[in-house]
Amino acid sequence: MKNISKEQIKKMIAMDNPWLEQPLKIPRLDNNWSPRAYLDLLYPLIKNTNLKRAVVLLGPRRVGKTILIHHVIQKLMKDGIPSSHICYFSIDHPLYTGSHLEELLNYYSELSGVNLEKDTLFVFYDEIQYLKDWERYLKSITDRFPNIKCTVSGSAAAALRLKSIESGAGRFTDFLLPPLTFYEFIRLKNEEPKISVKWDRSGVPKITGAELDFLNNEFKEYLNFGGYPEVIFSKEIQADPSRFIKSDIIDKVLLRDLPSLYGISDIQELNSLFLTLAFNTANEASLDSLSQGSGLAKNTIKKYIEYLEAAFLIKTVKRVDKTAKRFRRANYFKTYLTNPSMWSALFSPVEENDEAFRALVETAIFSQWFHSNTELHYARWPNGEVDIVDVSKKKQKVGFAIEVKWSNRSFSRFEELASLLEFCDKNKVNTCLVTTIDKKGIKTWNKTEICYLPASLYCYVLGYNIIKHKNDDITGEVKSKQKK
Repeated sequence: MKNISKEQIKKMIAMDNPWLEQPLKIPRLDNNWSPRAYLDLLYPLIKNTNLKRAVVLLGPRRVGKTILIHHVIQKLMKDGIPSSHICYFSIDHPLYTGSHLEELLNYYSELSGVNLEKDTLFVFYDEIQYLKDWERYLKSITDRFPNIKCTVSGSAAAALRLKSIESGAGRFTDFLLPPLTFYEFIRLKNEEPKISVKWDRSGVPKITGAELDFLNNEFKEYLNFGGYPEVIFSKEIQADPSRFIKSDIIDKVLLRDLPSLYGISDIQELNSLFLTLAFNTANEASLDSLSQGSGLAKNTIKKYIEYLEAAFLIKTVKRVDKTAKRFRRANYFKTYLTNPSMWSALFSPVEENDEAFRALVETAIFSQWFHSNTELHYARWPNGEVDIVDVSKKKQKVGFAIEVKWSNRSFSRFEELASLLEFCDKNKVNTCLVTTIDKKGIKTWNKTEICYLPASLYCYVLGYNIIKHKNDDITGEVKSKQKK
């Protein structure tokens, strides 16, 4: 049988790196897509050659990892890095099968004339999961060549994270690229409204009625089609989201992305559990109820949920009681899709009056928070529930409480907020936040200030602040403004 020749591999490397012949020729960017806001966060990690660590770019399928890498390459060139000192490998190409990372680097050195021992070199291995033992070779390159800054990425997020943790301690830096925030969704469409993210003296963002109407209309589209860059630019995909999102993103994660690493052999069981959790996004579940409904053992369900979280398909949120105390045994929890648009792909797009719409509003708000490092909870007791609660681990003190609504009723009827106000009173929380459709302002009940914000505006500002490294706690912003 014929073997793949060295010359064939080198020809493929030349095709992956057209800037060797034509500087600034970056074919992946021919579509003129604007870079994701995460470029400003990822670029310093890659550009910093003093930090002798490889970067592992993690994230679900189709969130724009490859495009982001090429935006980084473009920015490196604009910052004066010689094009020959930047190399890219699309590892999923069959010609690279059987090659290891350092072997590919040697081929690139022969093509470009770069000295691997001396020259500063920025290397990108895309779809790294297709290369066997990639983590071992990446660790070796990081140790042997301090002048080479490696970045690897891939869509098998669960497998990548597992191997990165096991083999890359102290040598790899993980960087998560999640689905689009609502802020990025607006920004990528080049329709960013002139919204002030500053707060006025009353603690409410300044925004006109027309801008709010615009945000609400875009928010409804975001719930159905907003998670993935390709979807927001394609009416064809929006007409049949299941073909793109379900088949190309979700099914490949469940069927191809190495669930065997987690000891999962029955893919149908895994898929059935995922569909159950997806359909019930933003709802409370328990191991007992899931076990009874599926016939699966609790330990099996735990293992499946661990994989689904590692694959960035769902996020579990733990429960606290009325006094914000955690339960020793996490029998009850909520699960959220990491992006609400997965729901429409799995089931059907939703309208504002659909029963699932409110759950997807809550899912959208939680999905913005998943971009931060804040560990959120929900509170529930026999006669009440609060959707989002921040509890300090050290002080066991509530930082903020949020009630998610797609309604204006609570703006004039405090009885709609009985559970939230009871929780705030019990835990001495002075300020809470309630989302609405289009009402905004601050009202006071007893000693508790209630900040009302439209859900779309809250999502927009929250995503903006988290990405821009602003204060994650928007209710904290309200508090500081109130003190002034």
